[in-house]
Amino acid sequence: MLIRMLLFFLLFLAALPVFMVVTGQAQLGRDFRRADRSSAGIAPPAENTPEAVVQVYTARALNWRGIFAVHSWVATKPENAETYTVHQVIGWRVYRNLPAMVSAPGTPDGRWFGNEPSVIAELRGQAAARAIPKIIEAVANYPYPDEYTVWPGPNSNTFVAYIGKQVPELRMDLPSTAIGKDYPINGSIFDRAPSGTGYQVSMLGVLGVTLAREEGVELNLLGLSFGIDFYKPALKLPFVGRIGVGDH
Repeated sequence: MLIRMLLFFLLFLAALPVFMVVTGQAQLGRDFRRADRSSAGIAPPAENTPEAVVQVYTARALNWRGIFAVHSWVATKPENAETYTVHQVIGWRVYRNLPAMVSAPGTPDGRWFGNEPSVIAELRGQAAARAIPKIIEAVANYPYPDEYTVWPGPNSNTFVAYIGKQVPELRMDLPSTAIGKDYPINGSIFDRAPSGTGYQVSMLGVLGVTLAREEGVELNLLGLSFGIDFYKPALKLPFVGRIGVGDH
């Protein structure tokens, strides 16, 4: 019986990436030079929005990486600012001998090489104004600004998870497809969950468990995340992401 259950689980797991490709949720063969990077129309226009804004986004990664994972980033706009600053870690910058981490004016809700972004956390007004200096400080103190490793990290999701830990008022619930979010900072085994609403134990980012109000219960197995969210009832699966209330 145990062997049958294990085989069923492995077959189910193997079917998930196929499902992502067949349904078009993870699209292959895109040319990054011509892929759409335009605004998805989610962020409030900076020129018409005097209040401070903070938004955290995720979008499927480019080509084959999108089968497994999302890319994540943080956008900030102080009160009365006319532009957003986008904070993120980008792997190709390392290959060009540039810092992986970059904070620069940009389109906060830009499509990630054709893939639609989703907001997973947002603050407005005074809450955003209070959070932005903390975010800037967290960006400045991120311990891996020049490093990028697809698996198990550090990568773009490690960076955003680090910001979430330092700025718990964001209460960000990074999806199970945010591979790298459980990568331990400076080798720490025990740390806050990315949402700041609980804690996690992680061994090198490839084995661990998270218990938190926002994340629920999550098991990290070889970088793949399985979980149950009790607060907003949902299953969390690798490749597919969240299935239930507040899908993203």
